[in-house]
Amino acid sequence: MPSFDIVSEIDMHEVTNAVDQARRDLGNRWDFKNVEADIELEDKRITLGAEQEFQLEQLKDLLRMAFAKRNIDSRALAEEGDSKAGKLVKQHFALKQGIETDMAKKIVKMIKDQKMKVQASIQGDKVRVTGKKRDDLQDAIAMLKEAELDIPLQFNNFRD
Repeated sequence: MPSFDIVSEIDMHEVTNAVDQARRDLGNRWDFKNVEADIELEDKRITLGAEQEFQLEQLKDLLRMAFAKRNIDSRALAEEGDSKAGKLVKQHFALKQGIETDMAKKIVKMIKDQKMKVQASIQGDKVRVTGKKRDDLQDAIAMLKEAELDIPLQFNNFRD
């Protein structure tokens, strides 16, 4: 029976490359000369630090552009909050991986509401969709790609 999995994963190697690229871009920018600003990656957390709020916004833009160049969806960044350390303002982001239970339920409900000839089931941090025809599965993928969800979705493990 044909099936595929809906997952939300990011390639950590590409994230490392994107953060390194953003750091290089930061070093090349004239408006950040003699300014204490940094982008750090630790495990699955990214920390941006700058002296002013507007510089922090520019750092976010730098990071998002680096993510776009590496084909990483910026929706994988979950804002965790701000903090102040001395004269620095820091902003923390977590990298979201896996589909949470409530989002998985929402995806299953969306598929069932469309009355497609497929079945969706939650399996841990992914959703498996099965159907009798390959075309039905492709319709489900197309519908989910058009949906406005706040997490990046990938479709893998497609089997005939």
